[in-house]
Amino acid sequence: MTQLTGQPATDDDVVHLTVPADGGYLGVLRTATAGLAARLQFALDEIEDLRIAVDEACAMLLAIATRDAELECRFAVTEDALTVEVTVPTVRGATLPGESSFAWKVLTALTTSASATSADGRATIALLTRRSGGY
Repeated sequence: MTQLTGQPATDDDVVHLTVPADGGYLGVLRTATAGLAARLQFALDEIEDLRIAVDEACAMLLAIATRDAELECRFAVTEDALTVEVTVPTVRGATLPGESSFAWKVLTALTTSASATSADGRATIALLTRRSGGY
């Protein structure tokens, strides 16, 4: 398996979390994000930026999630990067904010890269953050 970073990952390097698609559970994902980023020795400001980005991505998805949906989060850890993919089933006709929206500006400012896909009634936002060289 190869991640967005182009580096191989093993099953031990992938963490899956599923929580109800409810804002009250986002703290679980923020905490997991911070813990995994700390494991990679990200700087404190990088960890906080990634927590904010994950929170923003989840908020975008919660706005279009079906009733009683589950938010699936996949964390892939490589030597110098963390990829976070958040997926949710969406209501019919739902769309994510455009790339020129404030929400996307936040995501792209806080991560190395951000992308979104929507297909078969599901939307996914993928965030890639590489550790800076100055740790």
